[in-house]
Amino acid sequence: MQTINTAVIGIGNIGSAHVKCLLEGRVPNLRLTAVCDSDRRKTTAFLSLHPNILTFTDYQDLLRSSCASAVIIAVPHPMHAEIAQAALSAGYHVQLEKPVDVCVSKALQLNSVAAKCDRVFSIMFNQRTNPLFQRARQIVRSGDLGDLQRTIWIVTNWYRTQHYYASGEWRATWPGEGGGVLLNQAPHNLDIWQWICGMPVSVRASCEYGKYHRIEVEDEATIFTKYENGATGVFITSTGEYPGTNRLEIVGTRGKIVLESGMLKWWQSDTDVNDIIQNSNISSPESPLQLFELRQNTPDRAHQGILQNFANAITQGEPLIAPGEEGIHELMLSNAAYLSSAQGGAPVSLPVDADAFDAFLSARVNGSSLHCMADGEYVASDYQKRWQVTW
Repeated sequence: MQTINTAVIGIGNIGSAHVKCLLEGRVPNLRLTAVCDSDRRKTTAFLSLHPNILTFTDYQDLLRSSCASAVIIAVPHPMHAEIAQAALSAGYHVQLEKPVDVCVSKALQLNSVAAKCDRVFSIMFNQRTNPLFQRARQIVRSGDLGDLQRTIWIVTNWYRTQHYYASGEWRATWPGEGGGVLLNQAPHNLDIWQWICGMPVSVRASCEYGKYHRIEVEDEATIFTKYENGATGVFITSTGEYPGTNRLEIVGTRGKIVLESGMLKWWQSDTDVNDIIQNSNISSPESPLQLFELRQNTPDRAHQGILQNFANAITQGEPLIAPGEEGIHELMLSNAAYLSSAQGGAPVSLPVDADAFDAFLSARVNGSSLHCMADGEYVASDYQKRWQVTW
């Protein structure tokens, strides 16, 4: 078995979970050889626990050291594309945490570099490992659901307390995260939404800033989308509802899919609804429907599944579950949502105007009253339940 020397850049909450995963051998191909964090308190504490693993406080020093051939990047969002671009250019395979960055402009630059590098570039869209989402994608993309008519995703079970936001002074700030629920929690859902249904052609949105928490970024957002064929979509997310809802409904001209409570239900019609509408000789006809049900009986492979796929892609050429270049799609949706909300809900066409979003974000960062600070010493962590698909 080929072993890949791997470094983790950023050892905060999720970075330390990746470290623990590798140290425990849960991804046998990936061998942890180094960690990096700009907070020297963390690296000093880590070194006292793991003296045989190299530590760095500057990612450029790590990349120059040749102590690894792959890196897992888990730093604050605004640094994602910068470090990934440097790592790819230096010849490293890259596993990047979501989102790809906070700005579409940076994602475009990163994708341009990645296209020129013969290296594996993966992004941590771990919900793509969920068998229900995979099956929904198969049904929609195969055409078995007919043409898309409407999609609604209510995902408001990302509940967070004020204590959560206070756990790091970079959290929920424009300089530190570049956004709120759309940039921190919902990228997984936005990715799955477009992964199944495809990208819309326009976005309208309303973002509520600090509605439930003492934060400067959004903790609630509602997005309206329109697709090329005239289909429409609604996406609602919040960190201020409890217990919240996680329900995805996709309607096509030959039935509908509902994902909720750990189950996929698929109502399939043998006849296209447009044929029934135009050709039926009664006012309210009924078309025979078949109901198929699929329950999720096993846990998601989630982070570990994406990391194993990353390792297999390097050693065996296995196709990536979440190619890094695809990270731009969900970011396009959130960038457009911010711009639309800032314009009073006016429609924003896709692809989004990257320069316009850069100007929007720059104004928000410059007007921020909060400051980014390191969030303390290294604390060994594991993948938390709140990061998993919760129905």
